[in-house]
Amino acid sequence: MGCQRLTIGTFGEIGYLRTAGGRSVARARYRDWDGKTRLVQAIAKTRKAAERALKAKLADRSLFQPSSSGLTPDSRFPDLVAYWLDDLDLEGRLSTRTRQLYERNMQTLVLPVFENLTLREIGVARCDHFLKQLAKQSYSRAKQARVVLRLALGLAVRHEVLPRNPMDHVSRLRRPASTPNELTPAEVNAIRAAITYWEAGSSPSGPRPDGQLGAIIEVMLGTSARIGEVLAIRSRDIDVTSATPSIRITGTIVSHRGEPTTRQDHPKTARSRRTVAIPSFTAEAVRRRLTRLENSSLDALLFCSREGTPLTTNNVRRQLRHVLDLAGITGITPHMFRRTVATAINEQGGVELAAELLGHTDPKITIQHYIRRSEMVNPATAEMLDRVFAEDE
Repeated sequence: MGCQRLTIGTFGEIGYLRTAGGRSVARARYRDWDGKTRLVQAIAKTRKAAERALKAKLADRSLFQPSSSGLTPDSRFPDLVAYWLDDLDLEGRLSTRTRQLYERNMQTLVLPVFENLTLREIGVARCDHFLKQLAKQSYSRAKQARVVLRLALGLAVRHEVLPRNPMDHVSRLRRPASTPNELTPAEVNAIRAAITYWEAGSSPSGPRPDGQLGAIIEVMLGTSARIGEVLAIRSRDIDVTSATPSIRITGTIVSHRGEPTTRQDHPKTARSRRTVAIPSFTAEAVRRRLTRLENSSLDALLFCSREGTPLTTNNVRRQLRHVLDLAGITGITPHMFRRTVATAINEQGGVELAAELLGHTDPKITIQHYIRRSEMVNPATAEMLDRVFAEDE
């Protein structure tokens, strides 16, 4: 056998022997990923068969091996998932809500398809086919599955279990064309009327109203804030005595599985922390709500339970749906008020102002997800064309 210098992952010349029983032995020196050179051999009936068996062994060894995970390319995918979730906890970078979301998406979207596969069996073609099939059902689910599958397989690459991430080469997911659905002023007033009727006690159905739902809607309409951000507003965040009343958005409400609902001391993004001048209808709703607060502390929540604890976003959504169902109004979600505000401000003041109000760092997000494009081209074009192409008298 040759004596050439071996680098990690390479093997020397193949040598051949014959056993007493007439079988062929192919062997070579191989430098493993721990830096040690070992003799690897394979036995078969013929020299060619022994050589093929040896090369197959060496190809298996050429895959990266981790030093501490215990995972190999032959490990089952659920073993990688468990290792990945432990690694997320070790990093501690994610919020509890995001960590739970990742685990849920992995368990419900990805594992049912990949749970019986080994890591070496998960290639580009399999991942690409999986995402395309899922995208036929739901673009959103396919997008969520892509995120967690990429992260888990990326960890396998970083920890030297796999040589590459097959998710790096799958086809790009194509978002279906959609138009943001905002409410018209008439629809907003119909919603207001339905809530007013219910809060007046005129409806015999459901628990006794506490007067908060209408004010919550007015604050969403006057600030463009997310429902969680509205429920996190404290007395110290409100200024309704200045010439320009305002509300400062500084936090959000979070509900983690198995834990009580709490106020998080920062909103969704850094740009989401902002002070918003509020219109008169919002200022009036806030003043009325402040007079009903029993807790005079600056940290008291503007909207809260009778015990002063935070309201959950799910309960507010459920209550809004119940009230509007009684009025025969369906398909309304709290986020639609945010889109409605974005569209109105875009029409009155432009997309840059709409993005600033919504707390977006990039106006492209505002355009793509929040603003309904007007099909009416600016009528000024007609005047311009008249000036250029009008017939001579």
